[in-house]
Amino acid sequence: MQVLQVSNLPTNRLALTNRVYLNPRTLHAIFTSPESSTYLVSVGGHPYIADAHESVEPGQIALNGLQRRHAQFSLSTRVEVTEFRPDPEAILSSLEISVDLLAKKSTGAKPREIDTDKLAEDVINNYVNQMVQLKQILAMDFEGTKVELTISKLDFLQEGSSSPYGQITGPTEICFRKASKSKLVSLSGSRVSGGSSGGGNSIFLGDFDFEKLGIGGLDAEFNRIFRRAFASRIWPVHIIKQMGITHVRGMLLFGPPGCGKTLIARQIGKILNAREPKIVNGPEILNKFVGGSEEKVRELFADAEKEQREEGDQSMLHIIILDEMDAICKQRGSNSGGGTGVSDSVVNQLLSKIDGVDSLNNILLIGMTNRKDMIDDALLRPGRLELHVEIGLPDKKGRNQILNIHTKNMREANRISAAALANLDMVAEKTKNFSGAEIEGLIKAASSYALTRCVDVKDLSKPPDEKNLILKLEDFERALTDVEPKFGAKSQELKALYRNGFVPYGETFDFLMSTMERLVEQVRSSDKTPIMSVILRGPPSCGKTAIAAKVAVSSGFPFVRMISADEMIGFSEASKCTLIHNAFLDAYKSPLSLIFIDDIERIIDFVAIGPRFSNTVLQTLLVLLKKPPPTEGRKLLCIGTTSVPHVLDDLGLSQAFSVSQSVNLLQEAGEIAEVLQHAAQVSMEDANGIAKSIHEPIGIKQLLMVAEMARQASASEKLDISTFMECLHTVGY
Repeated sequence: MQVLQVSNLPTNRLALTNRVYLNPRTLHAIFTSPESSTYLVSVGGHPYIADAHESVEPGQIALNGLQRRHAQFSLSTRVEVTEFRPDPEAILSSLEISVDLLAKKSTGAKPREIDTDKLAEDVINNYVNQMVQLKQILAMDFEGTKVELTISKLDFLQEGSSSPYGQITGPTEICFRKASKSKLVSLSGSRVSGGSSGGGNSIFLGDFDFEKLGIGGLDAEFNRIFRRAFASRIWPVHIIKQMGITHVRGMLLFGPPGCGKTLIARQIGKILNAREPKIVNGPEILNKFVGGSEEKVRELFADAEKEQREEGDQSMLHIIILDEMDAICKQRGSNSGGGTGVSDSVVNQLLSKIDGVDSLNNILLIGMTNRKDMIDDALLRPGRLELHVEIGLPDKKGRNQILNIHTKNMREANRISAAALANLDMVAEKTKNFSGAEIEGLIKAASSYALTRCVDVKDLSKPPDEKNLILKLEDFERALTDVEPKFGAKSQELKALYRNGFVPYGETFDFLMSTMERLVEQVRSSDKTPIMSVILRGPPSCGKTAIAAKVAVSSGFPFVRMISADEMIGFSEASKCTLIHNAFLDAYKSPLSLIFIDDIERIIDFVAIGPRFSNTVLQTLLVLLKKPPPTEGRKLLCIGTTSVPHVLDDLGLSQAFSVSQSVNLLQEAGEIAEVLQHAAQVSMEDANGIAKSIHEPIGIKQLLMVAEMARQASASEKLDISTFMECLHTVGY
């Protein structure tokens, strides 16, 4: 052991070796029998490699400034210097180093980019066999640039090693990270550690379960989002540069309301190792002052810009969530916003921030809207919001997941019956075309029945019966009548169109219904029939509307809509076209859809005097009846009815339908008797008598109306034939 005085290095060049220097005689006094050319010494408890230098005075040991600062030695301090024998457990398997420039003064120039692969080779060459410890600082000359290397992490070859020091060897794996707040260095290559914008694989916080996050029925959508938006961010920066690609900076989530767009965006921030997401509703961007809206857009990107300037490719990912995006990103030049041009300016500002001259690589903008068609096209191109993900209605598997998510607490607390749990699959089957929000509403409605059942409504002062509060299967069944899905089949409205019953009155009718059933089945099962349209043509009161309504209900299609003239009373041509177009757009969102267009001549405003009609509505129908659903796998059946088929032929609308079917009046006596007997509850004898008295074809609706009139006018329960014929003449037959 020697007690030596700390001194400065003879030359500045020696400061870059991270070695200590002694007089040759002093070195030989410490190592009396050297066995190798590498001398390890302990200087006041800190191990270094020692070299001999003639300029160092005997009794002194020369350290550079970084070594003195780390060991807290001042010049002229006397320290104990002994031979150091490294612990075999101190060999390093890997080492993480923080990199910065030795000279901290910024010149305003672009940050120096350092190739970490070459830097790792130089570190091994310069510092092999040296001992290092956490927070120790090394100075090195790398390709003419003085760099400062700070030891930030040690991993030992021997697991569980408690050594405070680590020895660098040839096989030691070295990785680098940019020093915190450094604006002077940028790292590239395969040895960059961390950085969620592309520097490593730490973008995800670990294993995650969508159901635990409260997300159900969106597995396919998440897989696509991961593949397009996050897969590239897992790879190191140098690999992405070699591929010549950039990260996806934006994605648009669109689809029907209540299907989980906002939920996905909210939960994405929880599974990513990223900055806290900035969530802003579209209308919040708008400001009454000139330039205020654009300033708010710039503020959204300010933190990401600052961090990218400071951290470069090691910047963390910044997520910006923009809800109701269609409120501020309408098509430019559309004169929205009262003609002030605010919306145009906001779109321009967003475009420049996402993909401008100084585009950012550490952002992910997530936009959400129900109206993708309203958003400016420039925002939707690759490089901006390039990933478009439709968050549609959940399938049966997805509905099962959503039901399980929203009944989880009930199951854990034993507040749901075994029968209800066993039949959740049946509930999922009955909730076709329910959105996630509507399924949640269904469970709330079912819970309300259970809660009410355990309350004495006659005496509300009594405490509720908590013990018997159990959600039962019948609660779900009652709730299904309460909650009506926006994209569901309006069965009750359609059944009202044939409330007097449905009578198969003859071979002609049976052939018509079998044809309609075959067409429905073709749409359901054939992949080569994405769209089918059928026109039912016949005189008034022949039952066209009832037949179409019956087919719609019997089809079992999850989405059924009726377009009729009564809901367009007072509408302008543009409003009518919008209503019709929206019905078709809604139909495209369902796997199987049926649109029933009743009294087409009334919808197109046909008037025989002139003749006159709405060409705008006509052209809308001509286009939509031929357009298949834009999404593969979705199918649409259109059924139209008309009482003036020759007009539709002249207008070219009949040719827009794939199939034409005629619905005739009742002509045969047997057909008339069959209808009277089963629909009007007339005895067989009376039905046959009335049928023989009718000599001209008659509409089924008119026949049933006259039968009811005669029943009301008859003095007895038995229907009088003469009274029936009088009523028939009354209605102008």
